[in-house]
Amino acid sequence: MLNEISYSAASKHFKTGQYTQALTTLNKLIDTNRDSRTYALLAKTCLRINMPEQAATSYELAYQQGGMDAESYLVESIKLHYECGQKDKALSLANKLIHKFHKYPEICYIVGTILLERGEPRIARALKNVLMKSDSVEHMKLGARIAITTWDLFDPKDIETARILLAKLPRQQAVRLMYLTFCREHSKFDAVEKHLPIIENAIATGDTAFIELDGTFFNLHWSGDEHINQMARSNTPVFSPEMSSKRRKMPHEWGQKIRVGYLSSDFFDKHATMKLIRRVLELHDRDRFEVTLFCHSEPDLLQTNQADRALWGHVVTIRDMSNDEALAEIKARGIDILVDLKGHTAGNRTSILNMGAAPIQVAWIGFPGSTVNVDLDYVIGDHYVLRDSSKPHYYEKFARLPETYQPNDPVNRPLAKKISRAQVGLPEDAFVFASFNANRKITPRTMELWAEILKRAPKSVIWILHNSQDSKTNILTKLMATGISAKRVFFMEKLEFELHLNRITVADLGLDTFPVNGHTTTSEQLWSGLPVLTTQGTNFASRVSESLLHAIGAPELIAESEAAYVDQAVAYALDPAPLGDIRARIDANRFTMPLFDAERFCRHLESAYETMWEKAKAGAEPDHFDVPALPPRSAPFEVR
Repeated sequence: MLNEISYSAASKHFKTGQYTQALTTLNKLIDTNRDSRTYALLAKTCLRINMPEQAATSYELAYQQGGMDAESYLVESIKLHYECGQKDKALSLANKLIHKFHKYPEICYIVGTILLERGEPRIARALKNVLMKSDSVEHMKLGARIAITTWDLFDPKDIETARILLAKLPRQQAVRLMYLTFCREHSKFDAVEKHLPIIENAIATGDTAFIELDGTFFNLHWSGDEHINQMARSNTPVFSPEMSSKRRKMPHEWGQKIRVGYLSSDFFDKHATMKLIRRVLELHDRDRFEVTLFCHSEPDLLQTNQADRALWGHVVTIRDMSNDEALAEIKARGIDILVDLKGHTAGNRTSILNMGAAPIQVAWIGFPGSTVNVDLDYVIGDHYVLRDSSKPHYYEKFARLPETYQPNDPVNRPLAKKISRAQVGLPEDAFVFASFNANRKITPRTMELWAEILKRAPKSVIWILHNSQDSKTNILTKLMATGISAKRVFFMEKLEFELHLNRITVADLGLDTFPVNGHTTTSEQLWSGLPVLTTQGTNFASRVSESLLHAIGAPELIAESEAAYVDQAVAYALDPAPLGDIRARIDANRFTMPLFDAERFCRHLESAYETMWEKAKAGAEPDHFDVPALPPRSAPFEVR
């Protein structure tokens, strides 16, 4: 009875605004009556007198007492802990609601925000659907960010949600960029042509602040401007230049061998990255280098692996480790050079690099540009993808290899077998242009160029890899709108690697995309003997094919301009004889030129590592350098 009287008195004080008296009464009451109702009123009282941390704790205690309203008290506690900056506590409490997140989009928002801040988007991915279905604009925006960060872009419902979000916030250019990311994935050219000029006009008037909220990887697909590229930093880790200086001054024991660590989620033989670097890893000189793979690959993908990963290096699995635990593993092995193979692509763990993991930290192969907001000393490239004019747009120093930045495995990949066009449904008597690139790389401008080529070469057809039925329909619709007959447009789906290489042989000319070229896809076409036509680019992503064509000895396939690109394609279609000569040269150069010479590439790469190592060991700051080329080969490096 006395407890009830005390609670009633506290409640009356609260309702009449006498919060200090209410607090005094409640503090006495909880000494004898610790029930959820008392703690909840204590929490409300603390909020009224600007004591949010105490309110968060009181709501948590109210939840612990159980009862019908316990869950609502837990929700309030989570929200207050988050608002007070107690993010670890908020996450810990939110975990108690993990099976009920669908009921609480506001909690999903808190959890998702924290996870993205901490560089853990793969965990946040499970929250996307709840957030995208919420009525809150902020929740929808976060859901779209998670989808983009994790490349979870294939649900048509998400495109509609992104469209609705833009309709609600038509003046927010960052939201427009989100919507365009979804549209490019599904080849929605009409939407891109409507909205991209709005973005470009905003930039032209000096409004560029919104670009910071663009996805770093997806920014490359609409802008070839390096100045714009380095502005995009959505979902990148927290970084300051002081981190680099502090890391380099940390004590480190240098051994006799150079200890190289590779950080990636792609250490299985079917991944595109491993089709490039696998042989290089196998060829590392173990007398001079210790090689460790810090692997955070998904278990289901590792189950598909048929290669002996022990040949690549010592494998340390860090997938289920926190960033702190992974950092401890890297430091325990005394890694001298930590090489990130992901950059700002799906499944990265770049946050680890911002924790001072190794005295030398390097970006290579995974991301075609500056890895913004990540503590890196060097980016490995070549003179084509990393020109001197690009240096102001990179935080990293350039470590330029002499021939190409991209290695290729000539041993573990099969040679393409010639098949007939009938086997893939193509006409025997037509000149076949082909595109094997991801559909997000095909811009409206690229489509216009292809349409012009087809119009001027009437006996030609085009053969395009499609990612989805939506993309297939939209690409066909776009070409037909320019007057190209549907009978001249053919599509293909993804195939197993060996079958894919085989079908490349039936095409006459590969057509590259801009501002993002084919990367692995270009080298696959050249491996199969198919010439690829590209143009000179303006940033790393748009210069890759140029690098690869020089490395295979076919520089005439690099057009100087869009107009030259169209003219050359048409000329080859009308008179294929010169193209036949180029094709024969590509075949002859496969095992003599640098592009597929993994052993030569490995020695150049090791030379780069040695230069970095010597500089750091001597206490010198990182600086740009070029690796000298080994003497040219006088005989084939492989006979198959």
